[in-house]
Amino acid sequence: MTAQSEPIKRKRPFFFRRGPMENIATGLIALGFLMLFQPFALVLYTWSLVTLLAGTVMFIVVSKFPE
Repeated sequence: MTAQSEPIKRKRPFFFRRGPMENIATGLIALGFLMLFQPFALVLYTWSLVTLLAGTVMFIVVSKFPE
């Protein structure tokens, strides 16, 4: 072992990684918009705002995670 060996980098669990979680949050926002603008099912329209807000809050929280 050398004196300047690099420290071992541990991989974070999936739910603490910024990239995948931002993608999930973006998908949730897109799903909320699709639910909002579809004319077929009232139950999807009813839950669209909740889905949209959950995705937005999730994106705001996840954007604070380290790279």
